[in-house]
Amino acid sequence: MAGMKLMKFPPLEEGILIKRYKRFLADVELVSGEVVTAHCPNTGPMTGVLSPGGKVRVRYDPSPTRKLDWTWEQAKVHSAKGGFCWAGINTALPNRLVRKAVEAGCLKNELGLISDIRPEVRYGIEGRSRIDLLLMPLPEMKDPRLIYLEVKNTTWTKGPLALFPDTVTERGQKHLKELISVLPESRAVLLPCLSRDDVESFAPGDEADSVYGELFREALSAGVEVIPCCFGFHRDHITWEGKRPTVVDQ
Repeated sequence: MAGMKLMKFPPLEEGILIKRYKRFLADVELVSGEVVTAHCPNTGPMTGVLSPGGKVRVRYDPSPTRKLDWTWEQAKVHSAKGGFCWAGINTALPNRLVRKAVEAGCLKNELGLISDIRPEVRYGIEGRSRIDLLLMPLPEMKDPRLIYLEVKNTTWTKGPLALFPDTVTERGQKHLKELISVLPESRAVLLPCLSRDDVESFAPGDEADSVYGELFREALSAGVEVIPCCFGFHRDHITWEGKRPTVVDQ
């Protein structure tokens, strides 16, 4: 199934990143020479994918409800396989991608057959968190428990190893604790969305957040399942590139 198109869209415009600033803004020089200000839908440090002077792809989507007509979607990065590849930087996209992968049957061996998928359902220790996707297996499945699935966009790499997080994330730490809390009555799944197709495995980013790394290993021991999934980013579509193994300790 590797290479299967999961999502199609109008071709993105290409350009050169001039700068990113105020976290949410990026100035991009398009191929035409026009300089536009695009929304940057990624509030993190974007380690390894934020390269002023590098090539990027942006989406033109004017709307009366939007302040900016452009959105930064992809960045051209050095590939662990040699040459370059494109990475998806829009952190609003992974949940949709993972849902499409589940609906397409890409994860049926790991998750079973699913009857319904609900986004942003309240859950957790205090009931104040929202799970990215709540999956309901078909009643006849061997394990009919609800599946709480948390998605994490992952673009930081060291060679062919994908890493998350790339900075201290108290929110991410909380999510691991929340996943542990639903066990064993339900299944808990952490799904790193590997938003570049040059990676071969996944590991917690201890170097960036050692607390997260320890909680990650604690979650594994408690029964949280980790399913890293890889996607390929192209100018007018995104492909499913299969699952990747988890490295517990670097």
